[in-house]
Amino acid sequence: MQKQTKWNAKKIISTIILFFCSIAFLLPFIWMLSTSLKIEADVFKYPIEWIPSRWNAVNNYQEVWFGDHPFYLYYWNSIKVAVCTTFVSVVVSSLAAYGFSKVRFRAASWLFIIVLATYMVPPQASLVPQFILYRYLGMFDTHIGLILLGSFSVLGTFMLRQFFIGIHHDFIDAAKIDGAGHWRIFWRIALPIVKPAVATYAILRFIWTWNDYQNPLIFLRTDALYTIQLAMQKFTTINGSFYTLIMAAAVSAILPLLIVFILGQKHVIDGIALGGVKG
Repeated sequence: MQKQTKWNAKKIISTIILFFCSIAFLLPFIWMLSTSLKIEADVFKYPIEWIPSRWNAVNNYQEVWFGDHPFYLYYWNSIKVAVCTTFVSVVVSSLAAYGFSKVRFRAASWLFIIVLATYMVPPQASLVPQFILYRYLGMFDTHIGLILLGSFSVLGTFMLRQFFIGIHHDFIDAAKIDGAGHWRIFWRIALPIVKPAVATYAILRFIWTWNDYQNPLIFLRTDALYTIQLAMQKFTTINGSFYTLIMAAAVSAILPLLIVFILGQKHVIDGIALGGVKG
């Protein structure tokens, strides 16, 4: 009884500490959201007005979305690039992970080591060859080129391979006895089993692509093709003294990430739980 009381006390104390830590982490976002709703004169008022006394939300967000640099265009560009990149990357990484884990062929281990070795090469080291190749192929300053840049992920292949390894070979052997080939086994048996892991990687891939600044900066030149990250940099440079507009643009930029994570957090938890199951 005494041990249980001590355990409950520790649990309550840890919950309170975590609650205040979460509030501390959320304060910058709350301030950003609050600032995006204010007029410029109230941004640095002290004490801070967490709930604005004078609202200017409509004008701020209207200027961001439909002003001289319309965010709706950059939003569409980012959504198109992020969704297509995520889809292609998930398909390619899943097929590669299944091949390395369930298809028996000579030199499979060595080939996988070579693939992993490419992860040690900094992405900046391959920018110049990629730039030259894309210029030669005519895919420079296009969204297709940007999508292809993220279509293969060593980390995604490695991560999904670990989950495919967890599928018992008896399932694969039973399917082969019934006449199924690797293509059918992959789509009908293996992929549904590791669905939480695939969903987890898809969420991470979407977030990485949405937040990517380097590749769009190097491989895009036309303003109409800019993604949200390049648009944010340009918008901040032009409107550097208007904090309400900058915060409104920042809120708009991170909103899809919050939505994706809230909708996909169940799959992330299921993927973690699946990774903890052995055999």
